[in-house]
Amino acid sequence: MAGGGVRPTPGGLAVAIVGGLHADARRAAVERLLTDVPGSVALHHDLATAAAGTVVRTIRDRTGLLSAGEAPLVNDCACCALREDLVPELERLADAGLTRLAVVELWDSVEPKAMAEVVASSGLSLTGVITAVDPALLLPYLGNGDDLADGGLAAAATDQRTVADTFARQLEYAPVLALVDSPEADDEDRALLAQLHPTARQVPIGRGDAASRGTGPAGAGRPALAAAALAGFDVEAAAAAQHPACALLPTEADASGVATLVWHRRRPFHPERLYAALENLTCAAARSRGRFWLADRPDTLLHWDAAGGALCVENAGPWLASLPDAAWEMVPPVRRAAAALDWHPEHGDCCQHLVFTSPGLDRDGLELLLESCLLTDSEYAAGPTAWKRLPPAFDTLLEV
Repeated sequence: MAGGGVRPTPGGLAVAIVGGLHADARRAAVERLLTDVPGSVALHHDLATAAAGTVVRTIRDRTGLLSAGEAPLVNDCACCALREDLVPELERLADAGLTRLAVVELWDSVEPKAMAEVVASSGLSLTGVITAVDPALLLPYLGNGDDLADGGLAAAATDQRTVADTFARQLEYAPVLALVDSPEADDEDRALLAQLHPTARQVPIGRGDAASRGTGPAGAGRPALAAAALAGFDVEAAAAAQHPACALLPTEADASGVATLVWHRRRPFHPERLYAALENLTCAAARSRGRFWLADRPDTLLHWDAAGGALCVENAGPWLASLPDAAWEMVPPVRRAAAALDWHPEHGDCCQHLVFTSPGLDRDGLELLLESCLLTDSEYAAGPTAWKRLPPAFDTLLEV
């Protein structure tokens, strides 16, 4: 099953994914689950050996190592090897019938979305996705624009991701954040975490949380992290929450020196003015994301994704307003619903919806800069035919 908030069948194998670049926090979360859930094991694929042509797989329980093996590299891609090896191992555990919970501990830079979809599509019971976080390391990682390859964290020779954008996706995909007790963390760190992912359930995994108990059918009476790992996970809903057309973006906030600005406008951007402002906009916040539209591409929904001083702009397909009525039936209901909530009589779902989150955010300056990039009254009045003749400043960025 690929959605539906799956819970394990009685006596069946539940699978929970624990990931995150904060390795110490990740290991602490896994150890807590192994301790709190009887009959649980942890699977881990170490991709650090990929350069030698193999991926090392280990399986352990709370007492120590149970088995170890190697999976061959697939297409020179360590993540591909992980995908090829993970499901057969989980199926073997399920068939043996001795394991209550299989904790898939992802390697540092592996993102949970891809692995969650692999597990769910195999028919296994994926019941939780957790990202482990050390709050004191939140801003240092979010501001780290280094390539993963520079730190030996790339999952393939072609991996061009950065530490910041990888960490941001790990953080924002998981509905549960396991937080280690970090004496170095302050109110600013906690406010930043809350604003980056306001809908996440935060579960502390310090020494004092053993008495914390879950609620609900899957978690009644269990320690909190175990309850979260078994609560159920909907892959389709999680994917929709990340899709730029209907993403569950943060709302306006201001606490402990951290602010979130939600900027929503109906007028399109002038491509040249926006392009000239990209560096300043990208560096204005620790994290920014959302969707936007350009006057010279009025039918194209563009995805804005920035962290660590680097910006990724991607073509996310057409706005619904540009599609013929017959094509709407092929659009997922969640996207149609999101568009309906924000429909404009003239522009439909076309809009600017950008969210900036950062300590020390200059709201006024940021808003002024964004406003200056929109079409002027006279440019707007010229209409879409004239807009399409504006210089296509984003062609290189979008690799057209």
